[in-house]
Amino acid sequence: MRTASGWKRWVGGLAAAGLLVGCQTVPVYGNPEPSSPEQPPHHFFTVEWWTRLVAPSLLEYAPREQARPAYDEKNERVIALTRDGYVRSIGAEGKEAWNYRVGNRFYAGATVHEGTVYVPGTDGVLHALDAKTGAPRWKYVAGEALGTAPVIEGDLVLVSSLSDTLFAVKRDTGALAWLYRRDAPAGFTIHRTSAPVVRGQSVWVGFSDGALVSLELADGGVRWEKSLAPGSGGSGQFVDVDTTPVLDNAGHVYAASYTGGLYCLDADTGDVVWNSVAQGITSLLLHGDVVVATGDDRLDAYMADNGRLIWSRSLEERAGLDAVLTKGLLLVPVQRSLIFVDPRTGKTRLTWNPAEGVSAPARVVGSKVYVLSNNGYLYALRLDGRSG
Repeated sequence: MRTASGWKRWVGGLAAAGLLVGCQTVPVYGNPEPSSPEQPPHHFFTVEWWTRLVAPSLLEYAPREQARPAYDEKNERVIALTRDGYVRSIGAEGKEAWNYRVGNRFYAGATVHEGTVYVPGTDGVLHALDAKTGAPRWKYVAGEALGTAPVIEGDLVLVSSLSDTLFAVKRDTGALAWLYRRDAPAGFTIHRTSAPVVRGQSVWVGFSDGALVSLELADGGVRWEKSLAPGSGGSGQFVDVDTTPVLDNAGHVYAASYTGGLYCLDADTGDVVWNSVAQGITSLLLHGDVVVATGDDRLDAYMADNGRLIWSRSLEERAGLDAVLTKGLLLVPVQRSLIFVDPRTGKTRLTWNPAEGVSAPARVVGSKVYVLSNNGYLYALRLDGRSG
């Protein structure tokens, strides 16, 4: 439901740019920010619906929504985790089907699998909810704030904490199967967390001491570990490997240390294939032969086979977060806005700021994109761009 204040904010921005057409479906031609006078002759997306999930607070400064929306395919609903501590299941036209209160803000989105919603709480609890009704099925008390979307593999649920612990929980009961923990380094670290990635019977995950570790899926046993910190000493500040590792089909794994740069390693042995010294990288996207790296004030594209830089662009002191590639465009949240980037050149095709900007990565479902803005509005966009 749209309140008067939310409606005025949205309509004011569009009306100033001369873009308002109707009440429910809003064609957006280029940049809806009033500060952008020039509009391209074609549009990139249409806003099909939007709904406010979080009421504004008078004392809140610079609100941030960080949890990526999830999608419940069976019930055709979006699962949104918001800064007021609620899990919400949102159906067609933005209507709420159910909500569940955790009580703490979230740093990562939920995962929906076979009728269950797995919610990583910063209250230190992994919650399993019925996707249709929101009723609790089980809880696992980790005792540490959880910071990644759960990964489902076989009968296990894998989730990382903000305190350098990877938990493996049994999917049917919520009982602990195993955990792997590393000691955090002395000094300051980046407030992000690497999510595990699984292929076959192996797991790869990064830690704040600069290590990338490969584990056995069955019991959490260490296959190998590699320091990506500068000098491979694992000491110093901001050596975190907060990128979720990405795997190609040639037996390589890609990850980055905040100060140690981007690495390509042999996925079976941990041997280094190549290293780029670019710093500040916090997330990676692999598409074909190209690795797209986002991070503090930068967005880069590298050749996956040798690490050669294809293009690099500044984000003007903004922190780029997890990008998605769809319809021939990169969608990159940079906190103040969502930018649409040409993946061939790195040039911005569109900047969209739905009031207070966007920090949470977008969720793509077919030709739809679900975006949770920093002021707690959930938007359903229909993409009109070309694939490729």
